[in-house]
Amino acid sequence: MNKTISAGGIVINPQGLILLVNQNDDSWSFPKGHLDTGEDGLTAAKREIYEESGISELELIKKFDNYQRYKIALGGKGEDQTELKIISLFLFKTNQTKLNPSDPTIPKAQWVTKDKVADLLTHQKDKKFFLRIINQI
Repeated sequence: MNKTISAGGIVINPQGLILLVNQNDDSWSFPKGHLDTGEDGLTAAKREIYEESGISELELIKKFDNYQRYKIALGGKGEDQTELKIISLFLFKTNQTKLNPSDPTIPKAQWVTKDKVADLLTHQKDKKFFLRIINQI
């Protein structure tokens, strides 16, 4: 099993909506991805958010505690236990609202009301994480 480090963000727009991205047209998550060589978590988070949504103007609010989960299996069903992700998420605000993903594995991104986020997240540990921190947003 590979252990990988991923970073990303919970991004809130001026209307209080939260950014979610669709990966491979089969699962929903917060924008995030692996750290490139030489990157720290914050730099990787901003890069991944930009690639997966087109949002580049980000104001850092806080960093959340890391959590771990297995990679989502292809097709969005279950876990791929060949990869354990250590995930660092940051909370950001943005004034931007137009979404334009450039990552070819992200066919769409959308703004979601806070009360609908957990319902859309595919991985149970992403849902559990979000419900644990929802009152900090």
